[in-house]
Amino acid sequence: MSTVALITGAASGIGAAVARRLARGGARCVIVDVDAEGAERVAKELDGVWLAADVSAEESSLEAVALAERAYGRLDLVHLNAGISGGVDFAHFDVERYRKVVGVNVDGVVFGVRAAVPLLTRSGGGAIVVTASLAGLVGFDGDPVYTMTKHAVVGLVRALAGPLARQDVRIGAVCPGFTDTPLVADSKEVFVDAGFPLLSAEEVAAAVESAFYSEVPGSLLVVQPGRQPVPYRYAGVPGPAGGQRPPSL
Repeated sequence: MSTVALITGAASGIGAAVARRLARGGARCVIVDVDAEGAERVAKELDGVWLAADVSAEESSLEAVALAERAYGRLDLVHLNAGISGGVDFAHFDVERYRKVVGVNVDGVVFGVRAAVPLLTRSGGGAIVVTASLAGLVGFDGDPVYTMTKHAVVGLVRALAGPLARQDVRIGAVCPGFTDTPLVADSKEVFVDAGFPLLSAEEVAAAVESAFYSEVPGSLLVVQPGRQPVPYRYAGVPGPAGGQRPPSL
């Protein structure tokens, strides 16, 4: 029985690279992107199915999972990859842009997890990998709102790891550095002129594939040029002086 994978933001960049990598391994892919033409092109290339949808709308994730079930009868892997840069100027604040960034980068992940877990569970378990960013682990002052959204999804992954594992669903995230995708296309020349290496989408896709099969719930894989992906380790925070552990809530 073929593995079935659902990938958001899959018309280009990391999402398309993940879809191609999984398809080469025999997976059947559900391609989701707001770019209808791009989603259809990648789906036809991979003999998959596609949905043109904005992940910031709750119904988009529900429709995507329903499509996976109609087309293939199951769901095994979910890559919640769709994302956009912030570009929110605090001196000239654009509320609509702010809501759009939060909608895609945070709501899209929340809605995607909520929609996918029931079918993953009915399929016997599976895995979810979220595309976060190094900006989800450090304070990137070049794009504060984007940084906030990526911190949010990293926190969600860490908090959901235990509860989802008890439903036989693994969740983790990849945290790549700057990657040569449409997200940084406008700034690529700056990186080239500075001699700063960019990751390829294929390098990140390889890390996503390995994250699907991580045995550590909530694993956060840091991906940087010239290095093997490495799990990020938090230092932890001090507890009460008496050493008590918090009660279960």
